[in-house]
Amino acid sequence: MIRRTVLATFPVGVEYSLTPLGESLREPFGHLYAWTVEHSTEIQSCQRAYDTRVGA
Repeated sequence: MIRRTVLATFPVGVEYSLTPLGESLREPFGHLYAWTVEHSTEIQSCQRAYDTRVGA
């Protein structure tokens, strides 16, 4: 899903890019990101409640 290309430079460089399969995940991840932003207050509240229960 991710293409790694080593560049013939000094020091050696590395470039990363998405393969077509990786590109196909852009839309689903975009929806997941939007959902997370929309529910961020509730998610953070749940995280705080968990931390309180386990004493973190």
